[in-house]
Amino acid sequence: MLTTEDYTHFPVQMWERVLSKVKKAVIFMDDKCAESLHWCGGAAVLLEAGARNLKQFSSFEACGVNEPKAVFVVSTLLKGTTVEIIKDIISLSHFQYCVVITTVAHSVHLLANNVATEMEGSPVFEQFEEKLCEWMGNMNYTAEVMHVPVVFAPVSQQLLLTPMFAHLFPLLPPDLESINAKRPEKKRFGSLLDVDMNSLPVELQFEIKSLASVLNSVFEATGTREESFAVGPMSRIIAGELSNHPQAKNRRKAAPNKASIIFVDRTMDITGAVGHHGDNLVEKILSVLKPLPGHVTDVQVDMLELTSLQRTPHSQNTLAPGCLAQTQSPAAQTLWEAMLTNKHKEGVMEVRRQLVETASKEKLPIKMSMGRVTPEQLCSYMQLFKSSWGALESHCGVLQLGLATAQTLRHPGLPRWDACLAFERLLLQALGDSDFPAVLRQLLPLMKPRGSEDSTTSGSRSGEDESGPDEMILLLVYLYSLADEAQPADQDTEKEEEVEKLERELMGVLTLVLTREIELSPLVQKLTVIAGLAELVDVW
Repeated sequence: MLTTEDYTHFPVQMWERVLSKVKKAVIFMDDKCAESLHWCGGAAVLLEAGARNLKQFSSFEACGVNEPKAVFVVSTLLKGTTVEIIKDIISLSHFQYCVVITTVAHSVHLLANNVATEMEGSPVFEQFEEKLCEWMGNMNYTAEVMHVPVVFAPVSQQLLLTPMFAHLFPLLPPDLESINAKRPEKKRFGSLLDVDMNSLPVELQFEIKSLASVLNSVFEATGTREESFAVGPMSRIIAGELSNHPQAKNRRKAAPNKASIIFVDRTMDITGAVGHHGDNLVEKILSVLKPLPGHVTDVQVDMLELTSLQRTPHSQNTLAPGCLAQTQSPAAQTLWEAMLTNKHKEGVMEVRRQLVETASKEKLPIKMSMGRVTPEQLCSYMQLFKSSWGALESHCGVLQLGLATAQTLRHPGLPRWDACLAFERLLLQALGDSDFPAVLRQLLPLMKPRGSEDSTTSGSRSGEDESGPDEMILLLVYLYSLADEAQPADQDTEKEEEVEKLERELMGVLTLVLTREIELSPLVQKLTVIAGLAELVDVW
């Protein structure tokens, strides 16, 4: 009988195929593959399998004479920049044996090379093997090219993420306009629901076909015949591509297990994505701590509190950050599952219980405290481990999760989380009781720059719960997502004019908020392509 373990073990199985090739090799890996590996044991599993080193996939990397074997693990087609980087690394090194592993299936490579029909063998990979030998300088050297779908991050026993497809986003009305602009007038689509696979940009077709191939690999490995359901235009296209996958028909005939797969466009529930409704510890940790560099599924945990190093202005570069991905320690895995599945309060109490239990096992002088869990209390427990290097090393996973919890509980952004939740509830209630202009009038007083007179007289504690640009943008997205459903289609002209006037006021306030910020967050930088105050002044 099929279980969730069959699916969560699949990513590890795929990395085992990579590990079989890494003995005595230097590994070059791009960020997306590294993130998948991060949740499947990290660099340690490569070194334990015999790898000599792990390097970034970059033209500025190379190997010495005493490093004759290389393994490249990439998340892209073997075309364009990817090929140039591989060629650069090989040209600067002295390899005699090269293995290239791509997460993109050979069938997608055929499409990318304008080959419409499936061919026997893997001719694209075979041709690339010849190029590798040519770049190594000897056609008798060894080269291998293969497809291994190392795309999943097994975040928990019930949750698999695909960081490689994090940028894949549902179709929006502007996409329909750009698609129709390239089509004859008589063949233009009336809505996004009419858009088909062949009308999409070629790069997007590659992404969808790659995703369908990956899902087919999972079902093939688990002996599953799927029944697909789709909600939204993009989901319908992806479900159709999976259904029409060349290998799927034969698999479905013989597969002993059955499962349902539901594709849902994220745009069908934007309020769920931007809202602060989740009473979950991990959700808050992911929201307030800085992302781990190059990752979309993990965050940085400051580890200096577990060392004797002194904090300096540059201390963030002194010690490698901790993280949430704990795959080695059973105790850390158990704690992580509790933090992920329990409510916020229960998760925090479980962190304290685990720290107390761990310290007691190590015979550390811990004093049990009852009542509300505070970040200072958690830190006092964890600092006991500084006196024992063995205990620190043995329980590093639990300690990292404990530090992540403590740093989140005392983070200045956490009060703003609660404030946003309160605002969202007010907006939701207001939409039910009033018309849209009235709701916008209620929102305007909230959209004030931090430190303004209105905000300082409202009773906030040193402005710690005042909204910044990020929170304001999220509130606006939340409101307009709900308003699309709440507003009647046949609004009178007077109300439309009132809405336009209020929206101009909102834009003015948001602009003022942005100009008051010394440094903009990564989110706002993406939206404005502006990094800080100096650039903002230049723009205005």
